[in-house]
Amino acid sequence: MSESSPRRLRTLWYRIPVVHQFRQSIGLQRGMLVTGLVITGFFLLVAALAPVISPYRFNQLRDVHGLFGAQNPPSAAHLLGTTSGGYDVLSRVIWGTQTAFLVIVVAILLSFFVGVFLGLLSGYLGGWLDRVLVVIADAVYAFPSLLLAIVAAIVISGGQSSLWGGVLAAAISITAVFIPQYFRVIRSETIRIKSEAFVESAKVIGASTPRIMFRHVLRNSTRTLPLILTLNSSEAILTLAGLGFLGFGIEPTSAAEWGYDLNKAVSDVTSGIWWTSVFPGLAIVLVVLGVTLVGESLNDLADPRLRTRRRAAAQTPADAMAASEPVSEAAVELP
Repeated sequence: MSESSPRRLRTLWYRIPVVHQFRQSIGLQRGMLVTGLVITGFFLLVAALAPVISPYRFNQLRDVHGLFGAQNPPSAAHLLGTTSGGYDVLSRVIWGTQTAFLVIVVAILLSFFVGVFLGLLSGYLGGWLDRVLVVIADAVYAFPSLLLAIVAAIVISGGQSSLWGGVLAAAISITAVFIPQYFRVIRSETIRIKSEAFVESAKVIGASTPRIMFRHVLRNSTRTLPLILTLNSSEAILTLAGLGFLGFGIEPTSAAEWGYDLNKAVSDVTSGIWWTSVFPGLAIVLVVLGVTLVGESLNDLADPRLRTRRRAAAQTPADAMAASEPVSEAAVELP
């Protein structure tokens, strides 16, 4: 292996988005980013290892000793107690991480591709198509997001469904809310970029419209999308929890869902039974906190004004050098 290979690998490693932002961050920004990554990484690990670390299945009501019993306090057999339906609280919380992240992935992917594609078409082609899409996007964006998600969930699944039916219903409901956000960001960036010199050069040499749109305009208009992805992930968790809390979530025999568990625990609180609501609610708060900290940190690091302040406040030459590097390299490529 040549001497340049380790250097090349190190350069590629430093260009990974989160690693690149971590090297730039100092002080409070670095603390927020690390805290958010630790919390989010912990729940991702829990979701991946749920079948291994969970003491019971999410829909299990009995073991070899008989039924679990309803509303039992925390004990050696049930570390976080049992719910009013007789489910193990710890198992429901662990399995709920899988449902939450599955909905996030499906919702973000659907809204990302649809919103980006429509924003690119609208911004580059303009005309009547642009006017129609802008009116539709503004109307959807102005609609209350949770109410829109409820309507979509009712239309798609009637509010009650199996695991994949519930996941798709919740994801599509959230997608309807997120598409206008990606649409507006990509459209505005496309309108700005399509007048750049390298786009005009591509037109002069005869490049086709699809090639210009996807090869030159799109790749230069998506730099802020990672920030929106992280912030939308936390909003997706809250929307999913809201749907479940209002009774439009996933059946407990099909999957574990934190919002549904909170809905069933409302009556327990007045009776002094705290464990059925505290732990699902704490899981929602921690996941949203972790994802939000990551998103806010990336948002701060993408702001040139904040990067200038960090440069001025850097206390060591190494920190000053790291803080002065650009957040992302412009992917401008001449045809």
